[in-house]
Amino acid sequence: MGRSRNTRRTAAVAAVEEPVDGGLARLVPDPDRSRAWTLLIDGAPQSHVDLDDPAYLSFEYQRRLGHVIDLLAPPGKPVHAVHLGGGAFTLARYVAATRPRSTQQVVERDASLVHLVRRELPLDPGARIRVRAVDARAGLAKVPDGWADLVIADVFSGARTPAHLTSTEFLDEVRRALKPSGVYAANIADGPPLAHVRGQIATAAARFAELALIADAAVLRGKRFGNAVLVASDLPLPLAELTRRAASDAHPGRVEHGRALTDFAGGAPPVTDDAAVASPAPPPSVFH
Repeated sequence: MGRSRNTRRTAAVAAVEEPVDGGLARLVPDPDRSRAWTLLIDGAPQSHVDLDDPAYLSFEYQRRLGHVIDLLAPPGKPVHAVHLGGGAFTLARYVAATRPRSTQQVVERDASLVHLVRRELPLDPGARIRVRAVDARAGLAKVPDGWADLVIADVFSGARTPAHLTSTEFLDEVRRALKPSGVYAANIADGPPLAHVRGQIATAAARFAELALIADAAVLRGKRFGNAVLVASDLPLPLAELTRRAASDAHPGRVEHGRALTDFAGGAPPVTDDAAVASPAPPPSVFH
């Protein structure tokens, strides 16, 4: 019965298509969840949101960031979070659902996309989420010193992370905004030969004492293009629990840290503003 209802819903609820600053945005209804949508920009999936269950995370990299959020503080404790890259505000909704009374800032430079998402997938008016339609680094510069418990970087333009969000100078701004106990987490997309992710590990290691990388084993082995979540802090990370949660996901992930992560970086140098380049474009087959 549920399948036929979902089939009828998909037929009745059309996708929403609208040009935004970053390309052509499409909001596509999820046939398996009654008020859930996937956001695509120029065909590349950006976000999945379930308005009835904002704690549901569909994309595997977002589930891994969800683990970081869950382990950031005792369950339910409010936090201050900064989200660089908004998409459909999936992770901000997740924090609001799992940590009520949290205060959050979302920085999404695509003002047309912000307008579309606010109109079609409205935020809970009771959630303390402020959205700024400015460049991620410019928005980060407005965050008060030592304000954030968590800074998440999930910024893509044309499916690539802009160069100015990959450098030590960018991480200096992240550190300035973070509390001394704060955590930085970044979604990194890369494929063989993994030069970008190795450079990002080296860059974070130049600014933070503790690092971990969560990714699919095939991505770590350079077998396919995919996402890796880099987590950094000056305090010890909850490695055992991160490892357990990543391994028990529907698509199990591996956690690398310590000497193994240093070895994985392979002596790559930290990235600076004057040498930074955007992350590599994914092959067309990734989205098909």
